[in-house]
Amino acid sequence: MSNRPSVPAPGRRTVLRGSLLASAAVTVPVAVTAAPAFALSGRPSASWGVQVGDVTASSALVWVRSDRPARMVVETSATESFRRARTWHGPLIGARTDFTGTTPLYGLPAGEQVHYRVTLADPHDPRRTGKPVYGTFRTAPARRRDGVRFLWSGDIAGQGWGINPDIGGYRVYDEMRRLDPDFFLCSGDNIYADGVLEPSVTLPDGRVWRNITTVEKSKVAETLDEYRGNFRYNLLDDNLRAFNAQVPSIIQWDDHEVRNNWYPGQILDDVRYTEKNVDLLAARSMRAFREYFPVPTLQASPAERRMHRVVRHGPLLDLFVLDMRSFRNANSPGRQPDDTTGILGAEQLSWLKRELSRSRAVWKVIAADMPLGLVVPDGATDFEAVAQGDPGAPLGRELQIAELLRHIKHRGITGTVWLTADVHYTSAQHYAPERAAFKDFAPFWEFVSGPLAAGSFPANALDGTFGPDRVFVRAPDRENVSPMEQPQFFGEVDIDGESGELTVRLRAQGGTVLFSKVLQPGRTGQ
Repeated sequence: MSNRPSVPAPGRRTVLRGSLLASAAVTVPVAVTAAPAFALSGRPSASWGVQVGDVTASSALVWVRSDRPARMVVETSATESFRRARTWHGPLIGARTDFTGTTPLYGLPAGEQVHYRVTLADPHDPRRTGKPVYGTFRTAPARRRDGVRFLWSGDIAGQGWGINPDIGGYRVYDEMRRLDPDFFLCSGDNIYADGVLEPSVTLPDGRVWRNITTVEKSKVAETLDEYRGNFRYNLLDDNLRAFNAQVPSIIQWDDHEVRNNWYPGQILDDVRYTEKNVDLLAARSMRAFREYFPVPTLQASPAERRMHRVVRHGPLLDLFVLDMRSFRNANSPGRQPDDTTGILGAEQLSWLKRELSRSRAVWKVIAADMPLGLVVPDGATDFEAVAQGDPGAPLGRELQIAELLRHIKHRGITGTVWLTADVHYTSAQHYAPERAAFKDFAPFWEFVSGPLAAGSFPANALDGTFGPDRVFVRAPDRENVSPMEQPQFFGEVDIDGESGELTVRLRAQGGTVLFSKVLQPGRTGQ
């Protein structure tokens, strides 16, 4: 465990909570089609809150959305008083990016609390500014002894369960905010672009779930504006905006940002869609994704725009953010004896092997948007993830994972841990060669947590190719159990600065730690 308690005493970020909550909160009606109301009429408003992404020891990305064309200005300071503030002149934001903007910050002090405020100015009269919106984050430490603690989960507003005002909206975000992590990793399915939200849903016990609804959530997303509306929907929640103002995020995507179980080149046979070309839908979603999250791909050239990346969070942690969606081959029965494309694509696999070999961090956490040994079907004969239910030697997409695991073992790469979400329950799997058909790898752990605000589902079957043992699982016994009936799940990773030990806690909404595992540093396998 780190030197910080799981529930911190007042200090660090907690002194800001009152002001952050005040600046982030708005009253949202049951049916919403426009942005929350703004305070200064005729001036740009940032009522959708702020976000910070991909924080390192010296850099961060700050996001905002305006209600009209505006110039984004960011000020940073070591104190809430903003004395000796540093000013960052951000982009001119307008309709081309749906009035969103991201400003990169560089040259920040390592291991320090950074207070920031975003002001939107009239592009024609910089003296006319809206009300500033405040936030805070902590840069990654330069010293190992400081420790790192973060949360992860995924799956938001899925299976018909959106923002329910009767239960206070996405309350799990408030619970996570109070744990005061260094950052939050969202493992994909940030939205459900293919998931329609009805105004109300009757539960099996007769209770009624009510959703805040919008025009964009009344049908599957196909146009750029519809995808934008899906990303915008979650920001209607007070808890999420307050969370964003206090906790920086690292965001990856999976399938529901576009459409369930999609893959490149797919042509849809789905009557809900007038646009059948998934590549076109994915391009629209990716554009909206970049607009609505502070991700570094927005600043990259078109040839460099990719989701997979390494986020270096001090000497203790390198986070390898994968994209198991954009470069995969078609979903299939997965029995190919030779498969160079797999689930990552050849280039991403080479990149991952290279970056893992280069990493000098104590822990190399691999953030996968899909699990490895859990069988995830796609229809009657095809499979969506890596495993395909055949417990024998690697076939299909398993071949890439076998190559990667072999590389980790033979290069002596220490401290690898896998995190994911996707399957809508929480579990811990230990993979070991003595139980596996493929044996040329070192033992490792994979931890699953989610959903964050979606339906829960029964546990998936295991595939024995890499020898998984399900050490812990918490899942319902029926499909699509609502958040009103089943606690939502998220995970916590706590790296102690003195010992280097990494502790994983699988948590249920409500404060319960369901499972905990301590891993030792400096080992190739454990």
